[in-house]
Amino acid sequence: MHSQRFERRVTVTRHAEERMKQRGISEADLLELLECGGVRYKDEIRLWVAKHFEGRSDNLICAAVILEEHLVVKTVMHHFDWRE
Repeated sequence: MHSQRFERRVTVTRHAEERMKQRGISEADLLELLECGGVRYKDEIRLWVAKHFEGRSDNLICAAVILEEHLVVKTVMHHFDWRE
């Protein structure tokens, strides 16, 4: 998988894959999330990407990622809240 938005190959950790299965989030959903979701940076390399998906009652869907040589998806969450 490749992210045009972040101009990097996407690497999904085993933990993130397990969470995606548990939460019914497909690879296509993850790619849409990464390409179109809102972004909030924790620092220069760590960030969250979140997006509302129509038809889901557990929104926002969020991926915690690291910008390295690859875009590393560490985990995928639901019921995410942007509030600090």
